[in-house]
Amino acid sequence: MAMEIERKFLVVGDAWRSLAIGVAYRQGYLLSNKHLTVRVRMAGDTGYLTIKGATDGISRTEFEYAIPANDAAELLDTLCERPLIEKVRYRIPWQGLVWEVDEFAGANQGLVIAEVELSDPEQLVSLPAWIGKEVSYDPRYYNAQLAKHPYSEWKDQD
Repeated sequence: MAMEIERKFLVVGDAWRSLAIGVAYRQGYLLSNKHLTVRVRMAGDTGYLTIKGATDGISRTEFEYAIPANDAAELLDTLCERPLIEKVRYRIPWQGLVWEVDEFAGANQGLVIAEVELSDPEQLVSLPAWIGKEVSYDPRYYNAQLAKHPYSEWKDQD
């Protein structure tokens, strides 16, 4: 079984911008509830289908498969819930780990989140200076939730 163990943080400042080149992402959900999400994603020119189980702390099962780009684009255009998630992802190596910084656009414009995948939920992590408040346990920041309740509609934005 594939397991995703991930911590999420808000990003502060712009110091991270010079550390990587971003890739445009477009993603949508065929199904999303508290037990299961089925996501379609275009990362640059590559399509993916991802299935994720329920979150337990900072862990959940995850299965991801490359799919033809034309299939991914058609699924995004015709079958996925709206709004789609639009973002640019920057992959930044930092002290033995890779941080993924997502700068959101569209309905989630203004939100910048950093995620780091771990091998163990108890793994110690050195935080770069541009890391702010941890939001790992706040489901509002899950991409599936951002598709249903975009950041632009929040009354109490962080």
